[in-house]
Order: sequence, then structure tokens, then C-alpha cells
Amino acid sequence: MSEPRSPGGPWSATTRFEPVAATGGVPLADIAERFGTPVYVLDEADVRQRCRAYRSALPGARVVYAAKAFLCRAMAAWIRAEGLGLDVCSGGELAIARSVGFPADRIVFHGNAKSPAELRQAVECGVGRVVVDNLAEIARIAGLVPPGGRQKVLLRVIPDVEAGAHPAVRTGGEGQKFGLSVATGDAAAAVARVLRQPELELAGLHCHLGSQIRTAEPYEEAAHVMVEQLARIRDTYGIVLPELDLGGGQGIAYVEDEHGLAPADFAVRVVKAVEERAAALGLPVPALIVEPGRSVSGPAGLTLYRVVAVKRALTRTFVAVDGGMSDNPRPSLYGARYTARLVGRRSGTPPRPVTLVGHHCEAGDVLAEDVPLPADVRPGDVLAVPATGAYHHSMASSYNLTGRPPVVAVLDGTARLVVRREDIDDLLRRDVGL
Repeated sequence: MSEPRSPGGPWSATTRFEPVAATGGVPLADIAERFGTPVYVLDEADVRQRCRAYRSALPGARVVYAAKAFLCRAMAAWIRAEGLGLDVCSGGELAIARSVGFPADRIVFHGNAKSPAELRQAVECGVGRVVVDNLAEIARIAGLVPPGGRQKVLLRVIPDVEAGAHPAVRTGGEGQKFGLSVATGDAAAAVARVLRQPELELAGLHCHLGSQIRTAEPYEEAAHVMVEQLARIRDTYGIVLPELDLGGGQGIAYVEDEHGLAPADFAVRVVKAVEERAAALGLPVPALIVEPGRSVSGPAGLTLYRVVAVKRALTRTFVAVDGGMSDNPRPSLYGARYTARLVGRRSGTPPRPVTLVGHHCEAGDVLAEDVPLPADVRPGDVLAVPATGAYHHSMASSYNLTGRPPVVAVLDGTARLVVRREDIDDLLRRDVGL
């Protein structure tokens, strides 16, 4: 495997633009020609490097990849090979993990409203941890454990720390649907109920603050709150819970002037916060669990589009491509910012700001504003949009009955299809007719 450069900006570690635009040693124009557009391109070397960066930064912690960011069988196999755990939040994600033989004891099962069928699947396959998100789940999980068995659980507690790039992705405060409230007494009630269930083993506490968090301060604040909760449980029940899961949400760069939260920076400050608060409260330092998702897969991905039309209005120029909000809903959901580059040909014309739009019948189908593209951009050109490896394929839809794009993995000059394109036959197959 070729050694990628240190990641920087929104582009993956092996992406180059000279002498030709390429990722993983594969020219991007060749990928567009061979697999069609739109197409997600995933840099395997970049994914693996980011896994290793987290393991290196947190050698004493358990690093668990958040599958909701992006998951397919190839991705699950890479995560398994790099020694990370896997955080799943649906029966479908669990099925993908099981299909590649992912070790069950390295799987954490999440969800605020897990169905009875999902809980049964999780317990039957022996997942390492189930994260309890509501009081009703406790008896349900206990009832599924076979005689003589025990299921480890974590309790998701609301630390009341708000963090994240948009209100829709902030999950650590009161008033959210996730977690057990300390203020209402639900968190304390959950501890008591789990400890009364011999089929359950309370391994520790869990929290998650939100998504696209670019500084370590919110994690430090949450660490203090959560260690204090561990101390409260010790003082009440005389037991020391061994684990503390601080979730994920570490941010990445989407455009050139942004920065992410590097694993090393995150690790130094969060580990120190946990250790200092534990020492102050006379607690052993709990085993730390972290759940990065976007910061592992996000920068590893890019999307290739083909320009369909260029339209000059009075106040701006629209460049319309053959994808849009069905393969990237984040701009319309969160006002997320993106950039793009022309690939496949050289242009000598200076750049000008354009609005990159999709082909869907929605005025809000805007992929990026004020993108500097060459003034001679024209139909047929191929554009690359970076940082699309997380929450793009996983959130894609078939809006306007547009099939979801394929995923192509690249490594050392080779491109291979890992998720095929959803075509018209796929869409028709689900429609059972009159």
C-alpha cells in the first residue's frame, strides 16, 4: 500500500492535482468514464491512515467507528483489519457487520428507539455493548438474555453540553430525544434498574454531544460531568463502573478555510480531563471509549459529477450537475458548505464564483455557493467535490426516483466497485404494481 501524505484541508490524503487529478493513484477522469457519474470515490489508504491515527493517539482507549457515517462490506472489513470496534444503530448496520465476520464483542449497538427485533438480533449475536437509551429497554434486553448469560450495557446519559455545527446535530443537551436525563432522575432510575437485573452487567456510562465539533473544549466539559456521574454511582452503590464512552462527533474540513479536530489534539486534552477529574474524586481512571465516524470516513471520500448545463442569471451563474440533494442532502438540511474543482482537463481561464446546483425539482437543491470554477466551465466537464465520505451515501435517497450512486474504492492505482449503482430496475422492483 502506498504511503499517503498527512491529510490536510478537505481532500483525501492521496488526492493529487498534478500532473493529473487523481486519488489513490487513479485519474479521476478515468473513474468518471468507467463508472459513470455521479459516483462516490473512497480512498482506502486515507481511511486506514485515519484509523491508525486514532489508535496511535489513544493507545489506552477503545476506538469504535460510528457506522452511521458510512458503511458497506468493504468499509467494515477495513475497520476490522485496523483493529477498531464498530458502532451500529440499526439491524441493517448490524447485518453488514455480521456478513463480513466482524467480531461481535467489538460491536456497540446504539439507538434511541431500538425495535424488539433489533434488540433480539443484538443479544443473539453477542454484541459487546448495548447502549441503553430509555428506561423501557432495560427489561426488554434482560428478557432476551439466555439463561446463565449476561449482556454488557452502557447507559447513555445527557451531560447537558451543547456542541455541534448546527442545531439539528446537537445531541448532548436537555430537550433532545437521546439519552437519560440526570435532571429528571431518569439516569439514576436507569442505574438502579440495571443493577437489579442479574442478566445485565452495567459496564459504564455513555454520552454523545453532537456532530462536526472542531474544538476539544466541549469534550473536556462532558468528561468532567460524566466522571462526576461515575463518582455519584460509586457513592450510592459502592461500585466503580470501569468504562466511559464519550461518543464521537469530531469535526473535519469541508472547504479550504476550515479545519478539523485532529485525533492527537482531541486525545491529549480529553484524556487529561478524565484523569484529572477522576483523581480529584478519588476514582480509578475509567477505560475510555471514543466513537469517531465522520473524522474517519469523511475526508476519504469525494464525489464526481458531470456538468449538464451552465446558466447565467442577472446576479449569479448556475452550474448544474447530474447529481444533487439525493446524493448529498447536507446543504439543504444543515446549510453545509462545500467546494469543487474541475478535473479531467486544464483550463487557462481565471476562476469566477458560481452556484453549484443539482438536477432535482427543488429550489433548495444547491450543492455549494460561491465555488471558484474556471470561467469556461461547460457541459460535459467533470467536477470533484471533496469530503463526501460521511453522511452522503448513508443519507442518500431516491428522490425524483433517481438511483443512488455507486461507491468506488481506490488504492495503489486500482479502482474497484464496492457498492453498485442503483438503477431503474432496482426502483421498479420495489413497486409491486396495482
